[in-house]
Amino acid sequence: MTDARTKRTQTLTAAAKAKSQAKTKAAEQAIRALIKRGEPITFQGVQREAGVSHAFLYNHPDLRGRIERLRSQARTVPAPAAPADAESTLVLALPSQITRLKQQHREEVQALRDALEQAHGENLDLRRELARRGLPQAAIAETK
Repeated sequence: MTDARTKRTQTLTAAAKAKSQAKTKAAEQAIRALIKRGEPITFQGVQREAGVSHAFLYNHPDLRGRIERLRSQARTVPAPAAPADAESTLVLALPSQITRLKQQHREEVQALRDALEQAHGENLDLRRELARRGLPQAAIAETK
């Protein structure tokens, strides 16, 4: 090999190594960010966060092992029983509560309609009584 070719090869090798180190650093930071936010550690999540390819993550044994280990730990950690039970109870209770409130609303609206109908009837009866007694139209108009 010539001296120029050797130098180009060394430069390209150094650039590739620097690029790989930068990607590795980005992946490590992505893993820490996902952990900090409490998000699941997956290859796809790390890839998206770090801006690296799946192939890069799978081809680096250290990163691959760490992601697989963190992913399996997340799967084996049982969810807290109380919040899950409380949430499922809430999900089951809300539809029945909504149904009950809708029924109550319909009954209250019907009661208001009945009361309004009765008030209109009484008002009509009073106007007729005023007209029968022969009161002036002005008195009847004031009651409207």
